[in-house]
Amino acid sequence: MVLGEYLIELLEAQNVKHVFGIPGVHTVELYRGLAKSQITHILPRHEQGAGFMADGYARVTGKPGVCFVITGPGLTNILTAVGQAYADSIPMLIISGVNKRKDLGHGHGLLHEMPDQQGLLKGLTAFSHTVQSAEELPGVLARAFAVFSSGRPRPVHIEVPIDMMVAPASTLSAPSLYPRVLAPGINDTVLDDVVARIRAAKAPLVILGGGCSSTDKSQIDACVTQIGAPVIQTVNGRNCLAFDNPYAVPASPSLNAVRDAIASSDLIVAFGTEFGRTDYDMFGVGMPLIECPIIRFDIDPKQLAGSQFSGRFNSRDLLITCDVSMAFSALIGKLLAPVSSQGAAWANRIRESALREITPDMQEGVGFLESLRAQFPDAIVVGDSTQPIYAGNLFYAPSQSGMWFNSSVGFGTLGYALPAAIGAKLGRPGQPVISLIGDGGLQFTLNEFGSIPADFPVITIIWNNNGYEEIKTSMISAGVEPVGVSIDAPNFEYIAKAYGLDFVLVTTMTQLLTSIGESITKNMSVVLELDVDAGFDVLA
Repeated sequence: MVLGEYLIELLEAQNVKHVFGIPGVHTVELYRGLAKSQITHILPRHEQGAGFMADGYARVTGKPGVCFVITGPGLTNILTAVGQAYADSIPMLIISGVNKRKDLGHGHGLLHEMPDQQGLLKGLTAFSHTVQSAEELPGVLARAFAVFSSGRPRPVHIEVPIDMMVAPASTLSAPSLYPRVLAPGINDTVLDDVVARIRAAKAPLVILGGGCSSTDKSQIDACVTQIGAPVIQTVNGRNCLAFDNPYAVPASPSLNAVRDAIASSDLIVAFGTEFGRTDYDMFGVGMPLIECPIIRFDIDPKQLAGSQFSGRFNSRDLLITCDVSMAFSALIGKLLAPVSSQGAAWANRIRESALREITPDMQEGVGFLESLRAQFPDAIVVGDSTQPIYAGNLFYAPSQSGMWFNSSVGFGTLGYALPAAIGAKLGRPGQPVISLIGDGGLQFTLNEFGSIPADFPVITIIWNNNGYEEIKTSMISAGVEPVGVSIDAPNFEYIAKAYGLDFVLVTTMTQLLTSIGESITKNMSVVLELDVDAGFDVLA
């Protein structure tokens, strides 16, 4: 056995089921082991697609998405997807090749050579490591999985030199499942302080961020119900609480209605949120005013110490480094009844005010999403930067947890939705998956139509407004004559059919819902184009 084969056995031992990647001459030896393993290889059409697929897979399974990429261009191609995963704290393992150890850093003009490939990844990963000996591989992989289970779950990069892939590995110990490294919990003294503060509050608020997304949703539901306070959810926190929970406020903290509630609260209990500006200051008017104490639970102590609230160092705050899952479970046993009797009524007032606040176009987008949710409550919606997704980020929650995510906040990349939806479908094959993407964003990863597995169909909705409408609007608002925002979209019907996919040009919401239902019934992929400029009617 050589090290490339041994690596595959190590991944199998960690219950890795899928690997996303495009083979090349520098990763041939990894595929020697992959071909005879139980791991399914998914072939994208571009390494960026591989990264987005791994991201979508990780979000719906809670397991790291694993990618194999070649040295040089394979790695640079996947960087955008790594950046998106880093910004949203998504577990992703990137395993790449690199030239032979003796050639590293010498500039010999070798194929795919880079001056410092590892250095390129260090800024976008929890860590990047070059394997220098066969014996260190199990340890570095264990370190990666420790990051995924006990730290802020960001991407990890491991590069294996070509000569190391064929290094003897027969004497290495048999692979086994790594023991789970547990993140720190919350001790009883601190827990008693937290409970006392919550019980003493007259107008508490709860905030859920993306750090809660892998927590057991029944624990979150039980905990927030016992607190009995309105629950504000960031975009990545919308996967944590269903829309029909009476305390749920699925509205952006950038909206005035939510900001006013935050300002009038006398205690904020925040779980797994970095208080990032794309959530809390979407309109660039400044972060919300918080004068009351904050109790923050976060797995990353650096995040707790470096709050986005510039200059806020309030001695009344309680900053707790712990796994938020442990915080929820610990609090459930201490809070036996709702602390506030008015929490549900207050939450309802915030929701109503927030929805009235957004523009008619955004309200129409919310209605569009709610129609999808009502008709297909078990469908996962994966979004890109497009109008109904912007609307949903302002005000929307899925019917169940884990059913909504997109790329329009944080790193904010385009082209995400289609490949991420493929990854999500692989992760949850029993549920419908809808990719909601604009005509501009789709053209970044249009080629990934070719990588949709025949037995894992994906529904693609193209919101076609013939250009980059958001950027055009921003230019006009700034007094800049729009340039570079009107694009000639291809004939999406021809493209869909070239890839063997069904296609429907949709003109009404009724037709859209019917077409989605037929696709689900037939278990077939379909591309549904909504030509917004030509009069697609959300209300019909």
